[in-house]
Amino acid sequence: MQKIRTALLSYGMSGKVFHAPFLEFHPGFELTGSWERSKKLIREDYPLVKSYFAMEALLEDDVDLVIVNTPVETHYEYAKKVLLAGKHAIVEKAFTTTVAQALELAALAKERGVKLAVFQNRRWDSDFKTVQKIISDEVLGEIVEAEFHFDRYNPFLSPKQHKESANSGAGILKDLGPHLIDQALCLFGLPNAVFADIRITREYSLVDDYIDILLYYSDFRVRLKAGFFVREANPAYVIHGKKGSFLKSRGDVQEDDLKLGKKPNLADWGTEAKSKDGLIHTAVNNDVFIANVETLQGNYYDFFDGVYNSISNNQPEPVTAQDGLHVMQIIEAAIQSSSQKKVIDL
Repeated sequence: MQKIRTALLSYGMSGKVFHAPFLEFHPGFELTGSWERSKKLIREDYPLVKSYFAMEALLEDDVDLVIVNTPVETHYEYAKKVLLAGKHAIVEKAFTTTVAQALELAALAKERGVKLAVFQNRRWDSDFKTVQKIISDEVLGEIVEAEFHFDRYNPFLSPKQHKESANSGAGILKDLGPHLIDQALCLFGLPNAVFADIRITREYSLVDDYIDILLYYSDFRVRLKAGFFVREANPAYVIHGKKGSFLKSRGDVQEDDLKLGKKPNLADWGTEAKSKDGLIHTAVNNDVFIANVETLQGNYYDFFDGVYNSISNNQPEPVTAQDGLHVMQIIEAAIQSSSQKKVIDL
């Protein structure tokens, strides 16, 4: 297996938790190092890799793939440099800050003949994979409505300045919003229209920290909500169809396990506790039943495996630039809708 030499653009929480463990575990990748501006931390965990003093030094090195895991407002600038250098790229969410930027990056990757993937890892959460199967199995009948939540209780401002300063990449719409939007589009495709309410609810906050987005499809609606004042969480997924309903709490364990330093595997990684099983109440052949639904195994490894196959075997990226573009279209429509207090047609 030819190894894909891969470098990170930062080694903070995302590099340490979401990327490096899977690059180390997957036999098709070789972690070469990370750009580190001040703190030099990556060699504490991976002694043989490099700590690049500048992005230019990283791009001039023998690197095949670069992961753009820096603040959202820098994604476009850095991803463009990576693509112009002829490197493949993974860009974290939100893909960019505007639709125009997403279009330009997608066109540039195609022009340069390199792969460009968006790190929408929540597609491989155990809870979402279970919801995906419930919908694909059509056990609820024709969908009438769905509601996805990313609830937290955290009234305090983040110590990370880029998250709380009034910049083009800050705010919950471009932080948790892309997870919810991407999952909705993954299940249902692009909607016909968008209505949104975007607010600031925390004291002294300069950035949006509450979103309520309604996606209009021809025969059903999907509501996406996130905020920081939910002490008692709602079910993360509520789907109602003409035959029945499915409720599922947010239960994926991968992020918590990675933060504890646990290493990914293919056997029992991403396995939720039985107490987090979803609840289905539906009818099959006119027989109504209520039952718990065992949660499928989640694993972010599958995203990296998809990236490996896209580069080595010229397969489509697991999350394409077009997928990232569609998320940005919803985000821009949501901003316009909230500002004008009206439904925005797509």
